[in-house]
Amino acid sequence: MAQTITTKATPKKQDGFLETVKTVVYAILIALVIRSLAFEPFNIPSGSMIPTLLEGDYLFVSKYSYGYSRHSFPLSIVPISGRIMGETPERGDVIVFKLPRDNKTDYIKRLIGLPGDTVQVKDGRLFINNELVDRQRVDDFVYTDRFGSVRRVTQYAETLPGGKTHMVLEEGDSRSYDNTREYTVPPGHYFMMGDNRDNSLDSRADVGFVPAENLVGRAEILFFSTDGTAAIWEIWRWPFAMRFSRFFDRIN
Repeated sequence: MAQTITTKATPKKQDGFLETVKTVVYAILIALVIRSLAFEPFNIPSGSMIPTLLEGDYLFVSKYSYGYSRHSFPLSIVPISGRIMGETPERGDVIVFKLPRDNKTDYIKRLIGLPGDTVQVKDGRLFINNELVDRQRVDDFVYTDRFGSVRRVTQYAETLPGGKTHMVLEEGDSRSYDNTREYTVPPGHYFMMGDNRDNSLDSRADVGFVPAENLVGRAEILFFSTDGTAAIWEIWRWPFAMRFSRFFDRIN
């Protein structure tokens, strides 16, 4: 009788294991579909987009905003040429894209120049199509950097052609990329800049023009933020490291 019970129990255990495996596989497939077609989470490791994005911010990027390319999928494995269901980005959008020189590294910057635009920076001032972009001085931006130092930086409200206003930081108007040549954005490409204008490697530097195919998606909303002062195992310090005021902020 004991032998009979053992024989009947074995298939049940196998069936339970197979059901668990199937559940895990389905969950992974659903997650991959959502990540590829709807929303993908990213974290911010540098300060090039301060004050809009801070180091330690975590955000969702909408993958459907500009249609899909091979870079919409994990490891760029889907052999799509160009974009399908493509939508034109708007000037001022904050966009995640693949770095053109390697097509692997994720960058996040603000779209400044559209195809056919001319873009130039002179004495720290942005010119688009030979027109000076308006900026108005506002209160300094104060934040704590990765080394724990409190920094105060000059902040401006910049209004791009089309009317979108966002904040930018300028430590001075004579830094490395405060005087550039005039760039003409080629067809099918975009010109990107960081909001932390004196601390951003962008289209003024080695990033260059970004092909439409390299756009991954539009930054939409912050879902988490930490200032980095608490290690993963320091649970008791987590509440003091979290920037609760940034949770679920829309990205402008």
